[in-house]
Amino acid sequence: MNVVRFFLSLAVLLLASVFLIAPASAQAPRTWVSGVGDDVNPCSRTAPCKTFAGAISKTAAGGEINCIDPGGFGAVTITKAITIACEDVEAGVSNSSTNGVIINAAATDIIVLRGLDIDSASATPGLNGIRFLAGAALHVEDCVIRGNTGAAPNGAGILFSPSGTAELYVHNSTINGNNDGIRVQPTGAGVAKVMIDSSTIENNNLAGLKADGTSNTGGSNTTIVNSSASGNTNAGISIFNPPGGPAINIMVDSVAVANNGASGGLRVDGANATIRIGRSTISGNGLGTAIVNGGAISSYGNNQINGNTSDGPNPPTIPLK
Repeated sequence: MNVVRFFLSLAVLLLASVFLIAPASAQAPRTWVSGVGDDVNPCSRTAPCKTFAGAISKTAAGGEINCIDPGGFGAVTITKAITIACEDVEAGVSNSSTNGVIINAAATDIIVLRGLDIDSASATPGLNGIRFLAGAALHVEDCVIRGNTGAAPNGAGILFSPSGTAELYVHNSTINGNNDGIRVQPTGAGVAKVMIDSSTIENNNLAGLKADGTSNTGGSNTTIVNSSASGNTNAGISIFNPPGGPAINIMVDSVAVANNGASGGLRVDGANATIRIGRSTISGNGLGTAIVNGGAISSYGNNQINGNTSDGPNPPTIPLK
């Protein structure tokens, strides 16, 4: 009898250990999605999931989701450090009537999105391609984001609105057909630090790149280099800062700002807001530069500001050495 009890107790202990271990082993450092996958799968290489939302719950914090083959992988909400890397395939995110990617992570979390095609090309437009609320940093690399024309306060290809201090890096990406291409608008005491390089922000319905100080005390600093902010209906690159708003700065280096609307290739509206430009071309716009309500545009003196319907202040009001 004692032997029977011993083996029964051992069986109970082994069964309990299985249940204790299972949750820890449920999340993998690398998971996979496929256009022919299934979210009931473990998201392994040989049994991939169907959607990013299905894979993210099975991916450990700091892990990576990869795409095996082309597919439409659906909208996703990210609440932890993660990399979604699909640069070698067509990785579609259709976001009709919703956000393509929402990021609401911890203050130390870094998120990487690489090789995604976030497209709201439908009768019902998307709210935002990417909406960032919280996290340490977001890297957007080799992505296409288009068709997000939801009503304000939405309608951005990338809406970067951190409530704390956060960084945004956009590299080698195309952002078009939205209302605002990239809108930098931290909330509360949030501080935004933004770097955009080798990207095209074109043919958006309002502004290409806009920094907005509404409802914010922390301010923002944005740098855009080796890029194009062109063909946007209103302004190419703009700042709007309401009275009493925080310090907002945009550095423009080696950027083509062409064929934008009457609001200005470069537009600064409000005090405590400055655009600094060097080695850039401002041409073909309805208005080359617009300085309103105490804003400032500073030039390093090596730009081409010409060929606009009206060039505006040329050189801009505050020359830099």
